[in-house]
Amino acid sequence: MNQPPESVPTPQPHPARPTAAFSLRKIFVNDFELRAGWRLLLFFAILVATPDRAFFFHGGALRGARANSATSQPQRMPSASHHETELPPGRFIDSDGLSSVFLLGVSAFMAILERREFRFYGLPLKQAFGRNFWVGCLWGFAAISGLLLVLRASHGFYYGSPAIGGWKMVHFASFWAVAFLLVGLFEEFLLRGYAQFTLTLGIGFWPAAILLSLLFALLHRSNPGETVLGLFQIVLIALFFCFTLWRTGTLWFAVGFHAAWDWSQSFFYGTRDSGIAAEGHLLHSSFAGPDWLTGGTVGPEGSVLVVPLILFLFMLFYFAFPKREQYPDPAAVRPAESPLALTKIPL
Repeated sequence: MNQPPESVPTPQPHPARPTAAFSLRKIFVNDFELRAGWRLLLFFAILVATPDRAFFFHGGALRGARANSATSQPQRMPSASHHETELPPGRFIDSDGLSSVFLLGVSAFMAILERREFRFYGLPLKQAFGRNFWVGCLWGFAAISGLLLVLRASHGFYYGSPAIGGWKMVHFASFWAVAFLLVGLFEEFLLRGYAQFTLTLGIGFWPAAILLSLLFALLHRSNPGETVLGLFQIVLIALFFCFTLWRTGTLWFAVGFHAAWDWSQSFFYGTRDSGIAAEGHLLHSSFAGPDWLTGGTVGPEGSVLVVPLILFLFMLFYFAFPKREQYPDPAAVRPAESPLALTKIPL
């Protein structure tokens, strides 16, 4: 009688021990691409490597008319009555304009390398100068106007008489609008564009926002007349801009707010902005009172009243934009195959 063959268990292969090469590879890449930290390091390495650091950083500070004024003036805080200390809009347009072009170009280059769409980094071109941008402009003008109104009620600020009029007013209003649009675009996208997106994928949105907001303040430390309180409030306003990104999914509100806030301070009201006075300002405004209230050498954004103002903006924005858009876009978390890919990391 035939006996059934004896069942012999199929030998199972022992799991291969991870090699040193495999472990080293995991340090640099995840399941499908270079890890976020390395991509961010590459991004900033390209920015810092620009010729003589001409377009982004100089002396460890944010490049542009603001940083230049801090490093090129022999006196840290010259008298506001000296006309030569007032900066023209052309200096901002040249410096921040070039910086913006290179920053957008480097970010687009990273998008090609990572096989992602540029819009994922917070500046979808289809929404450029759309509703969020103009609402942001309105909020920025209203916020600084409200702050100065409170200071006026406390006899700490006086609007003064018009300093210019006619065609000269139109000229400077227009050029300062262009200048501060470029400032807002550059400063918002530098740390809250590609950097915020990439670091979010690595450590989460709010840890990335806090880290980059601290860096944002650090890059402003060389502004003429800057104070510890002023730097602290830069961190707060940076976190507010991050909150608008988290809520709307784009940076256009923040760009509009930033541009209008700076334009209102520098041109419309004629106050200092981060310690810098603007040429061709509209009003002969003045301050009276302690620096902690008026902002002193920093300007009104250095006032202690900015802290409750920003907290109020957080609350107001929460209710004004009740629907939260997804950020980052789920389609951006894992890059898609693209014929534009210049590199391909093997799995």
